[in-house]
Amino acid sequence: MTASLRILDAGLAATIQDSGRRGLQRFGVPVSGALDHVSLRIANVIAGNPPYMAAIEIIGAGLVAEVEADSAVIAAAGMVSRFMVESGKSMHVVSGFRSFLARRGDILKIPPPKNGSVCYLAVEGGFDVAPVLGSRSTYRRAKIGGFQGRTLAKGDRLPLCQPAAAERPPVMLDVSLAAPEALRIMRGPNAGYFTPSAFETLLSSTYTVSPSSDRMGLRLQGPALERAIGGELPSQGTTEGGMQVPPDGLPIMLLADRQTTGGYPRIATVIGADIAAAGRLTAGIAIRFEEVTRDEAVGLLKAQQSWLASLPWLLKAAPADAVSVERLLSNNLIDGVTSAGEDNP
Repeated sequence: MTASLRILDAGLAATIQDSGRRGLQRFGVPVSGALDHVSLRIANVIAGNPPYMAAIEIIGAGLVAEVEADSAVIAAAGMVSRFMVESGKSMHVVSGFRSFLARRGDILKIPPPKNGSVCYLAVEGGFDVAPVLGSRSTYRRAKIGGFQGRTLAKGDRLPLCQPAAAERPPVMLDVSLAAPEALRIMRGPNAGYFTPSAFETLLSSTYTVSPSSDRMGLRLQGPALERAIGGELPSQGTTEGGMQVPPDGLPIMLLADRQTTGGYPRIATVIGADIAAAGRLTAGIAIRFEEVTRDEAVGLLKAQQSWLASLPWLLKAAPADAVSVERLLSNNLIDGVTSAGEDNP
């Protein structure tokens, strides 16, 4: 029997993602890949994988899956504080950012990402899905990569590369991730298409992520940005984090599944060190923008890359067992009962 992870509830838009198809935009192939590459890398490091091995990206809703392998080391990272593992009649509460040895028949219950858009579920050894153009990332519009080029669905069996995991102590990382309150930007390549007041508006206003946002880009609601030159440009290559401004003046921040070229002028670009944070934004979150220099942007990116490279050395031993519901109920956690009546203000 092939080792696999069987999907019992796929939520809304779970897909297989890795670091994406880089270097192919000149052929019209979008990059795709993880929205939040930092969380993907953290989940893989904890699970014992190379940093950009393909994992399950969970957007908007949770995911429920059954382990159909002798054992599997799993880890969740991103906008997730904890998840549940149902093992027979026992239920374990597992913290995010730590590894857990799941066994055949265990049910993994990953809750919806909290206070942000995405979280990642990594399995030691990874998923045995074929790469397409050098990547296992799912690009749904072309139906390539991942698992059959689509979002996951109930009943899918995702093949695992390892039939069983080696017995080893669980590990964890002391990290904290959040959706950002502000993103740092540099002025874009088409700055001359906008009035000086447009930059003042962008930097002094708060924008809200629109529900119409997706993996292609975040549509932002707020004050319109005034153009100095009307019309569109000849199509140009796009960049992740580029902020296009269509005729209505409301910026669109380009993300992983962005088109390869576009004719809307770009007023600014989110710096590389903040791309992962931008990927955590979800509908309804308010966001501001802060301008930085090129030297500052390069320094921030180098610092982030150095920290990411150090993650394997920051791993530390985690508690041997996740907390079980039975263990919690066996302890007397209530030391008294009070009334909500008038005698107890």
